[in-house]
Amino acid sequence: MKILFVLLVIVVIVLLGLAALAVLDRRADRTEWDRLGALQPVDPQTFDPGMVADLPEPARRYFTYAIRPGTPLFPVVEIEMTGRFGLGTREDPRYQPMRARQVLAAPEGFVWAMRTTGGMQVAGSDSGRWTRFRLFGLIPVARTGGDADHARSAFGRHVSEAVIWSPAALLPGPGIVWTAMDDNTARVTVCHGDLSQAVDVRLGADGRPEAVSLDRWTNANPEKTYRLQPFGAVLSDVREVGGYRISFHTEAGNLFGTDGYFPFFIADVTEIRFPDAPR
Repeated sequence: MKILFVLLVIVVIVLLGLAALAVLDRRADRTEWDRLGALQPVDPQTFDPGMVADLPEPARRYFTYAIRPGTPLFPVVEIEMTGRFGLGTREDPRYQPMRARQVLAAPEGFVWAMRTTGGMQVAGSDSGRWTRFRLFGLIPVARTGGDADHARSAFGRHVSEAVIWSPAALLPGPGIVWTAMDDNTARVTVCHGDLSQAVDVRLGADGRPEAVSLDRWTNANPEKTYRLQPFGAVLSDVREVGGYRISFHTEAGNLFGTDGYFPFFIADVTEIRFPDAPR
């Protein structure tokens, strides 16, 4: 009986510790979310096509499609989404239904808070500073971040997502360079501190983004070794929100453009907001 009692006490202590860790993680999510939201300009400029007149033609086409003239330029975006998240491989995707919300403030950072809604429930968050996911809200299954490899990988993610969901964040300015790769492909290279990422966006004749692609620093490979690998997304279901034309359906994954492509992230935006700056 004494042994059983000791084991029970140990289990209770472990569960309490895991619960406390989950609370601290959610508090960190909220703190980072608020920090990024505070980067929204208080008195934003409005979009004028003259702002992009000196860019290569594909880049001009992207911006004049994505942002209506006179639209307030809000680089910080909040997104609600549903969809499927693959927990397996190309051969066995093990897709799980998921719901997520995100704040995106390129090039400074992002927070993506997700939970699966079927089967073995996984919940947690990804950001420029950490990746933290737990089973059933308690048991850690992924807990990384705080190093140069993670920061570089995360930077590739949020620059590519800015192309999809936050075009105002990529207007010409310090650390942002646009070049033409061909008649229907523009490349944006974003530098922020020690980080740099190039992302290609393939456009339709009208300037609608059809796909994004990049060489992303990642360890999503059998060796679990960080290296540059193709990553990308196919975009569709464009809708207009607040003067922005945004793709509401995204399918993204590793080894984009190769036979090994696995779209592990399939998302449908349910709401996108360009909130005013906190006052």
